[in-house]
Amino acid sequence: MTALSRRAALKSSAALGLFAGFACSQESGGPSSASDLAGMDAIETARAIRNGAVTAIEVVNGAIDRAEAADQKINAIVTPYYDTARERAAAAGEGAWYGVPTFVKDLNNVIGQRTTYGSRAFEDNVASEQSPFIDAFFANGLISLGKSATPEFGLTATTEPMIGAPTRNPWNLDYCVGGSSGGAAALVAARVVPAAHASDGGGSIRIPASCCGVVGLKPSRGRMPRPDGPAGRPIEIAQHGVETRTVRDTAAFFAMMEVASDLPDVGFVEGPAAQRRKIAFYTNSPVGAGVDPEVVTAVEETAKALEELGHEVSEIKSPFDAGVLQDFTLYWGAGAAEAVANWERKTGRKAGYGDFEPWTYGVIDYYEARRHTLDGIITRLQSFERDYTRVFANIDLILSPALAGPPPPIGYLAPSQAFPIILDRITELVCFTQFMNISGAPALSLPAAMSENGLPIGVQLAAAPGNERTILEVAYELESAAPWAGRTPKL
Repeated sequence: MTALSRRAALKSSAALGLFAGFACSQESGGPSSASDLAGMDAIETARAIRNGAVTAIEVVNGAIDRAEAADQKINAIVTPYYDTARERAAAAGEGAWYGVPTFVKDLNNVIGQRTTYGSRAFEDNVASEQSPFIDAFFANGLISLGKSATPEFGLTATTEPMIGAPTRNPWNLDYCVGGSSGGAAALVAARVVPAAHASDGGGSIRIPASCCGVVGLKPSRGRMPRPDGPAGRPIEIAQHGVETRTVRDTAAFFAMMEVASDLPDVGFVEGPAAQRRKIAFYTNSPVGAGVDPEVVTAVEETAKALEELGHEVSEIKSPFDAGVLQDFTLYWGAGAAEAVANWERKTGRKAGYGDFEPWTYGVIDYYEARRHTLDGIITRLQSFERDYTRVFANIDLILSPALAGPPPPIGYLAPSQAFPIILDRITELVCFTQFMNISGAPALSLPAAMSENGLPIGVQLAAAPGNERTILEVAYELESAAPWAGRTPKL
């Protein structure tokens, strides 16, 4: 066990009593059926295992049964590791979430397991190391059933990689699950597992959360242990977390996983705070495109609910500039170019068009045509944290759409289509999330409504860097005012 794993285990042990007391105050008894197991969140699952109401192996076997049944329809699992999961569940374990079944997103290494990065070029890649984040993730007792689906290198807002079939939305199989943590969100929405590892470099926790009707919080930069990927990039835009079905699971995960930093501690947020907050909301697109009327209504109804709860709510226009998103797209392309270049160095050959997807090459071409501007763009993006934080000088939270529309149909954002068409579509749909990746700020997608055709619509709560606690406190109130935990896909 690494030093970080030992620290995580000690922290998890300290959290155990806190979570146990909280869980026991919320439920009594244990699961009496397979349906009960599927419906329990992570806190309740861990409590039931600790109290002896169910064993870890029973929980894991139940999740495997659900995974095998659901994945025939949603295609959210890249590589299952069911035997490994059973072995871990049968062994003695520790951690606040010991025995809770989960999946690890296939952008991240687990030693001895396959990591494809959603790419045909890495179809046979097996990891020999894993990150401090994954060390801490497992030290808290979570048991992974395998790797969840993601687009190639996590580069797009739909999970339709050409390495396999598209991941389909549990609410309606003709629609997409978002990206890049699409497999994770689909598995949580489908009640396969209560929580699944996710990561967010431009909205990749929040976009799938919105599409699948689950809870997804992107942490502040530096909140979580070090993830996979190169260290020392000019701007660390990607952070790691989970997709969950309840606000309390997300709050508990942050309490278990956060590391010491210059940020204010989140701790375990157990519920709403007495303090009322100043909340500004906007519904207009930062890029000037249309926002679906159902999304606008969802945000307005959420704002109304917050006002009725006693918060001071005001409407504003988008405080963020579309030029920031253009700069972000070029920086995103630089990351794609780096990923392909690393593969070329390892294989000793030049990448061909059969190795990577058209979307990946399109993003790289976009960057290569403008790479002479990269230094200036990095300078502007680095200064954006200051500009972003100024927006919160007189407010606590910003409420906005998570996406400009409900989940699009399968194929609408497919990476095999012409790059200019998909770039325009993504730019219009995904224009609310990237600001927090650039600034290093936290933001949460919450289920807020269902569209007329039965698809989830999420809203986004964002705060200044380090202020996850306020987001979670207010999210608890919204969950209680309009609970979504009882909504279950027909799947």
